Amino acid sequence: MKPEEPGQKAGPRQKAGLERRDLLKSLGLGAAGAAAATVMPHGTAQAAESPRDQVKARYRETDHVKRFYALNRL
Repeated sequence: MKPEEPGQKAGPRQKAGLERRDLLKSLGLGAAGAAAATVMPHGTAQAAESPRDQVKARYRETDHVKRFYALNRL
C-alpha cells in the first residue's frame, strides 16, 4: 500500500476500512454500555442510617484534631 500524499483523496479501499473501524468501535461501545446497564442496581436507593442516626452529633474535637489545627494554625 502506498503512503497517502497530501492533496489526494482516499481511495475506496481506505474508505471501506475506516467505515469498518467505525462500525467495530460502535459495536464495542454498545456492548460496554449494555454490560454497564445490567450491572447497575434497579430501583430507589435506601438510606443506610435511620433518621435518628442522621441527626446525632458527629464532630468531636479530639486530641489529634486539635494537634492538626495547631500544626496548620487554624
